[in-house]
Amino acid sequence: MPQQFAQSQHQNSDTSENQKQQCSEKMTSLRHQQDALDAVLDDISSTLETDAEEYVSSFVQKGGE
Repeated sequence: MPQQFAQSQHQNSDTSENQKQQCSEKMTSLRHQQDALDAVLDDISSTLETDAEEYVSSFVQKGGE
């Protein structure tokens, strides 16, 4: 019986380590996605600071489009 208990603890430890690794990888991926989104938003912000009217008018549908 003690051997079964020891083996169960070892499996739980391996599972816990795998979960920690997966969580760490997901957090890294989320940070990269957040950085990419921040870069896009910064680009839009700087464009709007330069000439907001021109930026917005580029999205207006012209007749016949």
